[in-house]
Amino acid sequence: MSAGGSAALVAGVDCSTQSTTVEVREASTGRLVASGRAPHPAVTPPVAEQDPEAWWRAFEAAWADARAPAVAAISVAGQQHGMVVLGSGGEVLRPAKLWCDTTSAEDARRLVERLEGGAAAWSAACGLVPVASFTISKLAWLRRVEPELFARLERVCLPHDWLTWRLTGGELVTDRGDASGTGYWGVAPGGAEGYVWSLLELVDPRRDWSDVLPRVLGPSEPAGRWNGANGAVSAAVVGPGTGDNMAAALGLGAAPGELVLSIGTSGTAYAVSEEPIADPAGAVAGFADATGRFLPLVCTLNAAKVTDAVARLLGVDHQELDRLALAARPGAGGLVLLPYLDGERTPDRPSATGVLAGLRSDVGREQLARAAFEGVVCGLLDAVDALAEHAAVGDVVTLVGGGARSRAYRRILADLSNRAVRIPDLGETVALGACVQAAAALDGAAPEEVRAGWELGAGEVVEPDEAGVAEALEHEVRARYGRRRALEGTQPHGQEV
Repeated sequence: MSAGGSAALVAGVDCSTQSTTVEVREASTGRLVASGRAPHPAVTPPVAEQDPEAWWRAFEAAWADARAPAVAAISVAGQQHGMVVLGSGGEVLRPAKLWCDTTSAEDARRLVERLEGGAAAWSAACGLVPVASFTISKLAWLRRVEPELFARLERVCLPHDWLTWRLTGGELVTDRGDASGTGYWGVAPGGAEGYVWSLLELVDPRRDWSDVLPRVLGPSEPAGRWNGANGAVSAAVVGPGTGDNMAAALGLGAAPGELVLSIGTSGTAYAVSEEPIADPAGAVAGFADATGRFLPLVCTLNAAKVTDAVARLLGVDHQELDRLALAARPGAGGLVLLPYLDGERTPDRPSATGVLAGLRSDVGREQLARAAFEGVVCGLLDAVDALAEHAAVGDVVTLVGGGARSRAYRRILADLSNRAVRIPDLGETVALGACVQAAAALDGAAPEEVRAGWELGAGEVVEPDEAGVAEALEHEVRARYGRRRALEGTQPHGQEV
């Protein structure tokens, strides 16, 4: 790297729902030098809010945990969709509503109805159909429920935008990746990208929204400088930042058509695409990525939190839950878990709860554990089916997130999908992607070229077991899950019926 030399360090920040993680890497090689982490206040939908100052405190604690190294550049990846509202002096007016807050579900439905052409028109305009998760739905909620505060709103931004604003001392900017998850940024039919003012007018037709939103930066465009880098000779370059899914794809070095599943608090299925997509059903979000390409993605609200909850109910740790699940046969003896514990985004059931069906008097701990893993995996495979209707997906699954460490998730995913499952040895892929972006901003390089130059761990591959695949088919695991989902009144990846 010409801007900083071979010894230059870069930092990537992952501000997730649960915690802030910092990674520090060599700019030229990607070698991990230091890391730190600090928790965020816990949230439980339907109301899921956090004070942005808690993110800053967590960043400072995570930075100290990483021993506050001198870095040449830093970039932030944040949880998508959250709404941070600022007053005239830049003050935060209320706690940020997070992506998993479902209180704006009714506002999302009304927004769809207000636009002529409904869901299809929304998808064509911005690549999304409003659900409770998206920022535009939360803005409509704010105007309806807290009109006095809405009148005081001067600026609105996303979690990563706000942290970048704090780092730079006042530069309110965003990037195309995170902006594409708001519900008011899109790609026009001719290919031009930008905010879609007509959609914001559905929230408030009298407001001049052009003065409210952050400026959108390019993939390698610096946002400003950070003077807080301990021991640095000069202020660190601050990258544009992005959303957590975009950073994860960048950290993985995902190529077009490579299928990625993430099992974390939420579950996601995505693949990099050269072209934007529009799904009128609303299952596939037509996001942009952090390189100039696109990232069609399907998100479920409930993933590893489901197996966390079952582990708690059974009084076991995650290793023992894995053992129990793998001791049971595919199909869990007929036990089926619909994993909508905190409502659901895909299918769009914000007020849903989990359903456990097929209970018999001989049910065992092994079957309950197995049903939990199978329920999460079946929901994610529904997401893969939806994604495959709009984007190329390969025959290999790249599995990331906390769930990727689970032997049960690996095995059950391989057998139910009949695909090889690759688990890269990369650690925190979101923070890694933010490091890639910081290095790109430092040297003015394309982020994907920076990542290609970092030779990092390939990881391991779990092949589908022929006997396990056959037994899963024999017990028609996915078909039984689909029938239970239909009985509960949902399409596999659409609206309620």
